[in-house]
Amino acid sequence: MVAALEVYVDPAASRRIRNLWAALDADGVLSVGSLMQGLHWPHVSLAVADRLEPEVVAGALDGLPIAPPLSLTFQFVGQFLGRVLWLGPAPSALLLAHQSTVYERLTAAGIEVWDHYRPERWVPHTTLAMRVPNPVMGTAVRRCLEVLPIEADLVSAAIADHSQGLRRMLT
Repeated sequence: MVAALEVYVDPAASRRIRNLWAALDADGVLSVGSLMQGLHWPHVSLAVADRLEPEVVAGALDGLPIAPPLSLTFQFVGQFLGRVLWLGPAPSALLLAHQSTVYERLTAAGIEVWDHYRPERWVPHTTLAMRVPNPVMGTAVRRCLEVLPIEADLVSAAIADHSQGLRRMLT
């Protein structure tokens, strides 16, 4: 099991990202929207772990707004190893501080968050597609650049395990 603590963007930003997923699909790039059969929502993951028990997470984050009133501006396109294509929000001090606080609380509760989500390593992003074929990567990046910037507000949060089709809303 792999679980993520996800924060979701407002409906207008979500619609723009979903439209980008559809455009990527039309260009021959299998988006996470198609790959996950509609289970994937546009989001930024604050933490990923092998397992996240909702009650333990809720207890660890008690009193902390998991999806604080925070605005993001997706300004760039990135790629992780494995040809994972993503949009990146400008990493504001507030966003970085919030993720750091979430990480510290989760680890203090004994949750083993993946190393890539350590505050000094975390790259805020929303995934668009995985294993993008090299011949279409340039087309995919250009398609992404056509829609930037995307303004978004965080509106809710959940623990999600997409492989099992599970989502437990926290806010």
